[in-house]
Amino acid sequence: MSAPHVPGQHQSASDDWLDQIRWDSSGLVPAIAQDAESGRILMVAWMNREALLETAQSGRAVYWSRSRGRLWRKGEESGHAQAVRAIRLDCDGDVVLLAVDQAGGIACHTGRQSCFFRQLQAGDWVAVDPVLKDPEIIYR
Repeated sequence: MSAPHVPGQHQSASDDWLDQIRWDSSGLVPAIAQDAESGRILMVAWMNREALLETAQSGRAVYWSRSRGRLWRKGEESGHAQAVRAIRLDCDGDVVLLAVDQAGGIACHTGRQSCFFRQLQAGDWVAVDPVLKDPEIIYR
């Protein structure tokens, strides 16, 4: 199996490694973005073959936006791109993990570091992480 390109790694001409992924019936696989330094989970998105291949080739996270029906290059609107350090596949071959350096320290469209900012407390979901930048400023 050839390894996907991540900056500093050799890229093979073959993309057979994509065939080892268990894509769902829509041709998608869930992708977890994890901060490469802290290990914090930043977000979960979806990738199709094209998104994962471009991610591997460019070293920048690219996802499939189900709502827009197109590729979504993380940070294309917000500037909060993700530089990919490593791409991993789980034991079942049906979830991708990206170890990333998050530009601006903000992964969530709400202006927070992580999309996982709500915590269950006494039967309610409570926002426990601060907004680092107002989304109205991010998405002008």
